Amino acid sequence: MRDSYKLTKIKDFFAMFFSHRMGKWGFIIFCFFIFIALFAPLLRTVAPDASGDVSRILQSPDKISWLGTDDLARDIWSQVIYGSRVSLTIGFVTAFITVISGTFVGIVAGFKGGKVDEILMRIVDFFMMLPHLPLMIVLAAVMGASIWNIVIVISIVSWPSTARLVRSQVLSLKESAFVEAARCLGAGDATMMTKEILPNVIPVMFAQAVLMVTETIYSESVLSFLGLGDPTKISWGTMLHFCFESGAMSRSPWWVFPPVICIVALIISFSFLGTSISDILTPGYKETMGY
Repeated sequence: MRDSYKLTKIKDFFAMFFSHRMGKWGFIIFCFFIFIALFAPLLRTVAPDASGDVSRILQSPDKISWLGTDDLARDIWSQVIYGSRVSLTIGFVTAFITVISGTFVGIVAGFKGGKVDEILMRIVDFFMMLPHLPLMIVLAAVMGASIWNIVIVISIVSWPSTARLVRSQVLSLKESAFVEAARCLGAGDATMMTKEILPNVIPVMFAQAVLMVTETIYSESVLSFLGLGDPTKISWGTMLHFCFESGAMSRSPWWVFPPVICIVALIISFSFLGTSISDILTPGYKETMGY
C-alpha cells in the first residue's frame, strides 16, 4: 500500500513537471547536452587538444571545421563537444558533494539544537560572510590547476547555503507528530535523523542540487577563464581563457561565441529545472494546477 502511494506521488510529480513550461524546456536543453557529452566521439569530432596544420590557424568555419579553429589550429567544434563533458562532470560532482555535506550539517544542527546548532551555524555564517569569488580565486591559486581542485574549491564555498536551508526545514519537521511518535517508540537520534527527517528533506536536497549545478558551471567557467582551471582538460572556460590569452578574441567570433552560448544555455536549462521543481514542491501547487 505504501509502495503504491509512493509510486502515485512519483507519477504526479513527473506529470506536473512535464506540464510545467520551464521544466519541459529545461529538460530538453539538459538532454541535448547529455547527448552530446555521451556521444561525443560519434559527432564528427577529433581529439580536442590535437593541433592541426599551420595553414588552418584561426580558420573560420568551413566544411572541414564546422566552428573553425583556434590559434593552434585545434578544432573548436570538438572542443565545444568534449568541453560539455568537463563542465557537466564538475557540475554534478560538486553539486553532490555540496548537497550531501550541507544536508548533513543542516540536519545535525536543526535536530540537535542548543550549543551544537549554535556552533555549526556560526561556522556556516563565517563561510557565508566571505566573498565567494575572491576566496575561490585564492584557493584555486594555492591548490593548483586541477579539475578535482576546482571541485573542492567550489564545494568549500557552496555548502553553507544548503546547510542553512535544510536546517530551516528540520526545525519544523522535528516538531511533527511522526517524529514525536518515533521518539515515544524509543527511536534514537540517529534513527530519527536518518529514517524520519532525511526522507522529508530529500525534495529540498534535489531542488538545491539543481541550483548548485548552475552555480558550479558558472564558477568553473569564471575560474577557468581567469587561468585557474586545468589546462590539460578542455572546458568551455578554458576555451575562453585561451582565446583571450591569444589576443584573437576580437577577430575570432567563431572561437568566442560557441562556449559562451553553451555556458548560458546550460545555466538557463538548470535554472528552468530548479524553478519548475521549486514551484512543484510549493504547498498547494498541485491543487492550484488541478491535479
